[in-house]
Amino acid sequence: MLSTFLIALREGLEASLIVGILVAYLVKTGRRSLLPALWAGVGSALAASLALGGFLSFTSAELSSRGEEFFAGTTSFLAVGLVTWMVFWMQRTARGLRDELHGKIDTALIGGPFALAVTAFIATSREGLETALFIYTNFKTTSATSSASIGLIIGLAVSITLGVLIYQRSVKLNLSKFFTTTGIALIVVAAGVLSYAIHEYQELGWLPGPDAFIWNITSWMSPDSVIASLLAGSIGFDTTTSWLQFIVWAAYLGLVLGAYLKPAKKVVTTR
Repeated sequence: MLSTFLIALREGLEASLIVGILVAYLVKTGRRSLLPALWAGVGSALAASLALGGFLSFTSAELSSRGEEFFAGTTSFLAVGLVTWMVFWMQRTARGLRDELHGKIDTALIGGPFALAVTAFIATSREGLETALFIYTNFKTTSATSSASIGLIIGLAVSITLGVLIYQRSVKLNLSKFFTTTGIALIVVAAGVLSYAIHEYQELGWLPGPDAFIWNITSWMSPDSVIASLLAGSIGFDTTTSWLQFIVWAAYLGLVLGAYLKPAKKVVTTR
């Protein structure tokens, strides 16, 4: 529940802020008549995200046991790569995102309402498609799908509410700290998804050491227990974890968190 809440909150607020920036710019520049085209693009992005989530779930359910292991493992690797890239992308571009979006709108307006709808679709679909893929792979790491679904719904509701309040200037949020903190949380969740991907490829026989466990605590903690499900969905903990899973999990956390939290280089100007 916690992991899906964090994913939905972070990605949902990113999308809400992007939509807020686009809407505010059109209103500010006296182009309210183009808002329907903007919302059409946003709606299409939402539909595409839901379609991807449905496709992933349906495909996974229809595959054989071995095919499902390959599908789940491969999509988990893709999700980790995409989320890692997006976290660093947002860290680099957050400050100039508003000006970048304004420039894209000005360019799109040359082509009319359809071009604006396409621009809105591209600007918002990135977060939606990423969320669908990451949520799917995160669901695979936990058996408590009901609580994970509740976390997803609550996270989306809170993110949309915050987005509206920020647009209306009813609430002030330190977005830099928010995205830094949630970025760290997403990296931790991604490490767990990566560990799960390693496990699936070990089950396929494509990676070594599936039975070389660093720990096996199933005798006193059931994989389906509330605690095990909570830990699996948040930090990727598994009651049976191989050495390879643990090494890759720890290496990813150390390298990615180290790079993410590394202070930005100060540019020294000379006169």
